[in-house]
Amino acid sequence: MTTNGGSQPVFCTIVPPHVLDRLARNEDPALSGPARRSLEHDAYQRTKRRLTTVLGAAIAAPPAGAAADKPHRTVYDAGHTQDLPGTKVREEGSEPGSDATVNRAYAGLGATFELYLKVYGRHSIDDGGMPLDATVHFGENYDNAFWNGEQMVFGDGDNEIFLDFTIPVDVIGHELTHGVTQHTANLEYYGQSGALNESVSDVFGSLIKQYTLGQTAAEADWLIGAGLLAPRVTGTALRSMKAPGTAYDDDVLGKDPQPAKMEDYVRTGRDNGGVHINSGIPNHAFYLAATALGGYAWEKAGQIWYDVLTGGELKDDALFADFATLTVKAARERYGAGDELQAVQKAWEQVGVRTL
Repeated sequence: MTTNGGSQPVFCTIVPPHVLDRLARNEDPALSGPARRSLEHDAYQRTKRRLTTVLGAAIAAPPAGAAADKPHRTVYDAGHTQDLPGTKVREEGSEPGSDATVNRAYAGLGATFELYLKVYGRHSIDDGGMPLDATVHFGENYDNAFWNGEQMVFGDGDNEIFLDFTIPVDVIGHELTHGVTQHTANLEYYGQSGALNESVSDVFGSLIKQYTLGQTAAEADWLIGAGLLAPRVTGTALRSMKAPGTAYDDDVLGKDPQPAKMEDYVRTGRDNGGVHINSGIPNHAFYLAATALGGYAWEKAGQIWYDVLTGGELKDDALFADFATLTVKAARERYGAGDELQAVQKAWEQVGVRTL
């Protein structure tokens, strides 16, 4: 279901532009070269995405006779080119092959499908059984992964700063959740609504990892992209929902710029108004609500966030306060005036976002 005037897919990457910009200025060509090529790839794909938005995206229909409660996955190999989708290397039901990247992509698509179906009753990204396609080995040492409105794409990384982008399952879940947002609230990709778009993907990306590992909120690491950074990098992940601003502090990457509270909101014209930076604020609110409630985060906190995303009341240009207010309303409607409502209200209060 699309709630706000039609699906408007955007080009969404897991690595923020400000990270690649910094790498591209490095004196070491082993670092700057892949980053520059990645930025060029991203610019091309972003332009292509805008054209597709105008002309209409070619969203594939599920195959005839396909079961609505089963995924329909296809993984392609770009062979280090930028040609999409590439050569088909694995399809639904086929056995794992020798390429670990292909196998991880296939498994990550399945893990995402499973959480949305079994926890929230959602049938794939569009709730209509949409096939899940992914391309691996995109570009030469491509330092990113993205959702382009139609499929997932993974780079292999440069092995200096970033490793293979299929390694963290939350990266796969994050990018596919951009597709869920595209087909539901359709949040504009700029400013606070763009930061909410990014945060929703981090929230459900983290929940997909927790669900796959069977972790409670207390057991989870609440990191986005753990295992993605190469050994030379001083850091643990791309982002931390538990402690925004602490994911990395590296002489090459710099320091994680994410704020945890509204008083530290970053005003910038870059990265669509800082969508990957200011997402730390709603990310932290979710972490606080989920850990206050305890147990499995996808059951209560995740359900409340999903209710808001799919409920039809969230405007595409929503501010943090709008989203927060709807989570309070959703908590009250689903659970009454109990612990769930109090946890959500307190979480937003702690990060400095007012609810109406």
